[in-house]
This record gives sequence, structure tokens and C-alpha cells, in this order.
Amino acid sequence: MTSILIPDSIKPKDGRFGSGPTKVRPEQTAALAAAPELGTSHRQPPVKALVRRVRSGLAELFDLPNGFVVSLGNGGTNAFWDAAAFGLVQERSQHLSFGEFSAKFASVTARAPWLKEPSVIATEPGTHPLPRAEAGIDAYALTHNETSTGVRMEIRRPAGADSGSLVLVDATSGAGALPVDPAEFDVYYFAPQKVFGADGGLWLALLSPAALARIDEIAAGGRYIPDFLSLKAAVDNSVKDQTLNTPAVSTIVLLATQIDWLLERGGLAWSQARTLRSAEILYSWAEDSQFATPFVSDPAMRSPVVGTIDFTDAVSAKATAAVLRDNGIVDIEPYHKLGRNQLRIGLFPAVEPDDVAALTACVDYVVERLALVHDGADQHHEHEQPEHGRQQPAWHLVHGFRVLLVVHGFCARLRGA
Repeated sequence: MTSILIPDSIKPKDGRFGSGPTKVRPEQTAALAAAPELGTSHRQPPVKALVRRVRSGLAELFDLPNGFVVSLGNGGTNAFWDAAAFGLVQERSQHLSFGEFSAKFASVTARAPWLKEPSVIATEPGTHPLPRAEAGIDAYALTHNETSTGVRMEIRRPAGADSGSLVLVDATSGAGALPVDPAEFDVYYFAPQKVFGADGGLWLALLSPAALARIDEIAAGGRYIPDFLSLKAAVDNSVKDQTLNTPAVSTIVLLATQIDWLLERGGLAWSQARTLRSAEILYSWAEDSQFATPFVSDPAMRSPVVGTIDFTDAVSAKATAAVLRDNGIVDIEPYHKLGRNQLRIGLFPAVEPDDVAALTACVDYVVERLALVHDGADQHHEHEQPEHGRQQPAWHLVHGFRVLLVVHGFCARLRGA
């Protein structure tokens, strides 16, 4: 890779744009360094008070009605999928599949021998399907934000669903930044390494009275459930402000600090407005670009927290991301299994909108200079070819700068001749 140095004057102040783990604010790490709870028992009052701060903060952030319980447990979202297959799905679930992560829960329930084959409604990446009522479905599995593709969807209960059916929402990369009405879900679960700027290894779930009743019913019904995956055990411990197994206290400190930060600034409404501002900067830039375009064609489905931007075939997103990484701007590579020539950019609340604007300027800067390197190689090759048959690259102008740079380089060569 040819070395390209981006001037400090146009770089973001913070170059972290990951989609998970995400940027951790310096104030969070300072709180962690000063936390007296580190290295103490998770069964004693100081750590239990920390867990209580998380639970009460989330209840306030999401404006949960009376009767809802904020529960938490070890293992992250992947563990929660297994726990839900054991403790929330009674017989048969319906899943919306429109990306890597929304498909995973469906695969979990499909492999569970105690459950019936799930109903799966799938669409191509870059879009999302809608749930539809089906007789015999007792759990509808939705995804608020598909992290792999940058698609978001509105959360609504499917009209006409069987009485007593539950709505389970994977909100891992959307919780805390996307609007949601607790009346539209029974379980809203997520991990702390996205909006909440903490480390992974923990799951959190907002549970409605109907979900709590289902958990109790299944637990009392004789189904074998491993203790680690028992939602009944998780709820029983959560209301005591603890977890069944020893948690990573540092993760809880980071999480609690971020929840406080969000609440102090206006809660969910503030977080939504901030991420929408960053998304507008990113998508507007891509729509105006000659080499980039938003991957999600329907603006209503575009995520405000995970932006996916396709490049034309003439521009390598991989090469661009590599140069940016060399310059301290990191984690904007696409989701590897999607296999597209694109960038994936985290726009979570910890990311400054001004840094998103600076990122787009840096992308333009790098693409321009990669084009000059590419042209230099092409011109060297053309000296060995006949004059006829030459073709100019289809993308000879990028934001109007390339011609100027070529002329400048030509003049510099004349001066040195």
C-alpha cells in the first residue's frame, strides 16, 4: 500500500467509528479508573448499588411502565438467544431474517429439539421484511437494527397475532438511540458494547409482565434448562441487583456511566437527535458523491447508528479503509460476511457529529490520492502500449479535485526536469 498521510487539520478528533465494540468516551475510562467497586465482591452492597443504578437508569431511559423488570445476565446476546429458546419460546417462533444477526436467532430455535420448526420471513440484505400473524406462533422475533447491513425497522406488534403471543426484539445495536414504545414489545434485549460504550459479555433485557409470566410458566413446566441459561434464575437475581454468575464489574461501571451521561443530556430523545444528525451528514455526503452511495436504498430503512456506504467498482473501499486505518481512523471496514465493496461506519451517540463530517472529508482525500497512484501505474503501462485504444477511467472526476491535482503534479515534474 502506498503511504498516504492525511493532514491532521482535516482528521476527526477521535478516529474510532466501530460498530461494536464502539467508542468508549474518556470520561467513562476515567470513571473506571476511579471506581472503588473494582476488585470487590459482586454480592456486597457497593456492586449491587452499581447494578441497581444500571437497572433504574434503563427503566428511566426507556420510560418503562410499572410491572416491567430490567434483567441482566452474563454471556451477551448470543447467550440470550439460547436462553430465549429455553425460557421464552413455548412451541413455535416466527423470525424476520434480513442480515447476519437477525438470522442467528432463527438458527438457534431451528436446532432446538424441544421446539417446532420456526417460521422464517426473509428479505435480501439492505431491506427488511414485516411480521405477519400466524396461528400457532407464540413468539415473534424482530430486530430493531441489523448491525451487519445498516438496516433499521420500526417495532410494531403484528396485527391479528394469537392472544398471549410475545414480541421479542433484538435491540443490540439500536437500544438507547432508536425510538421504541414499550407497548409494542414484551422483551427488548441488547448488549452494552454499542450505544452504551461498554465491553461485551453481558446481556440486558426489558421484560413485560407477559414475558415474566411466560418465563415462570416454562420454568415450572419441567423443561430442562441449564442454570446459566435460565431466565427465571436471571430475573430472580436481577431483582436483587445481582447476577447469577460473577459479572465483569468493569463493564457495569462503563455501562452505568454511559447511562448517566445519556440521561443528563435528555435521554432517548437527545440520543436519537444526535445520531440522526450524524446519519444526515454521512448519507448526504454519500448521495452527493460520485463514487459512493448509501447501501440501503430506502431512506426509511437506513440506520442512524450503523451507516453502510457502497463504493463504485472503480474505487476500492478496502484500500481506502486500510489507508484510513494507517492514519488512526479505524473500524470502518464492512461486515466481512456481507462481502460488499463498502464502508460500515458507527454513528453511536459517543461519536461526535463533527467527527463524522471530518471522516467524509478524509475519505474524499484518500480516494483522490489513491486515484493518482492508480493513474500513475496506468500511465506507466500506457507508455508500453500503442496510442490507439486508450480509455479514460469512468470516474475521472471525484468532487472536482482530481484534474487540479493531476495538473499540479505535471507542473511539479516540469519544474524538476
